[in-house]
Amino acid sequence: MAMTSAEAAPLLSVLDLKVHFDLRGGLLSQQRDTIKAIDGVSFDLAAGETLGVVGESGCGKSTLGRAVLQLIVPRSGQVVWMGDDLGQVGRRGMQARRAEMQIIFQDPLASLDPRMTVGDIIAEPLITHNPRMKREETRGRVRMWMERVGLTPEMVNRYPHEFSGGQAQRIGIARAMILEPKLIICDEPVSALDVSIQAQIINLLRKLQRDFGLSLIFISHDLSVVRHISNRVMVLYLGKVMEMADRDSLYAQPRHPYTRALISAVPIPDPVQERNKERIVLSGDLPSPIDPPSGCPFRTRCPVATAVCAQSMPALEAAAPGHVVACHNL
Repeated sequence: MAMTSAEAAPLLSVLDLKVHFDLRGGLLSQQRDTIKAIDGVSFDLAAGETLGVVGESGCGKSTLGRAVLQLIVPRSGQVVWMGDDLGQVGRRGMQARRAEMQIIFQDPLASLDPRMTVGDIIAEPLITHNPRMKREETRGRVRMWMERVGLTPEMVNRYPHEFSGGQAQRIGIARAMILEPKLIICDEPVSALDVSIQAQIINLLRKLQRDFGLSLIFISHDLSVVRHISNRVMVLYLGKVMEMADRDSLYAQPRHPYTRALISAVPIPDPVQERNKERIVLSGDLPSPIDPPSGCPFRTRCPVATAVCAQSMPALEAAAPGHVVACHNL
């Protein structure tokens, strides 16, 4: 079931997307296991919108982002970008669309080539997609973007190891933005940073979004960060969507037991409210994606699971306008 913002037509449509990885057994084994990293995910994204994607580690968040960009080839389903099915455009067609879709990674230092200067790192996408651009124009664009993200142009000849984590992430943002894309996938972009630096990076992304009409897919396990930046939030568990709604509805009235547990773990600044709030502690760990539970994958940890939960995966159904939930026991 796809869902889109009422304010704008979809820029991106993901339809029943599945990303499965086949694993071979040992040297003499004929057994094959399959990891269903993404298993039937659908959503729409409007121009200028931010969709937050949350869930525990191993739920498929990063795999989803890479599949949208076609960095991982989906097993089935569609990724429709501005009306074009990316699975059908071919290598050359995908190359042309990469200028419109960029990614920012979790570890800013690890994602930058230590052998390249900052200027070369930021300029690389521009040189790749506009090889005929004059060198002086390229340099000018690099310096302009360094200033826009809060770096001084004098840093252009330095190397990544000379920068702090927050500065390195600004380099990554400048690199992603130099082509002025329409979509940026932010894959845990602040999880490796101090809290004060996280706020600066989030505010920078929000400013760039306002200035350029960017759409963002913001992947994170930190629900307080997601609440600050997102318009809508999608909750993933073992590659499936458990709940999706606009931010205010999801945080004010979470419907799925998994979403309730995640939100109950978010700290509240008021010490009295923090002491008195209800905490939902899930039993056990995330099941193995190689051998997930039958029916609803969350049922082995769910406090309200019944017999029907083991028999079938519940469909995403509307619990309120714009708010869909996959649960047998609403």
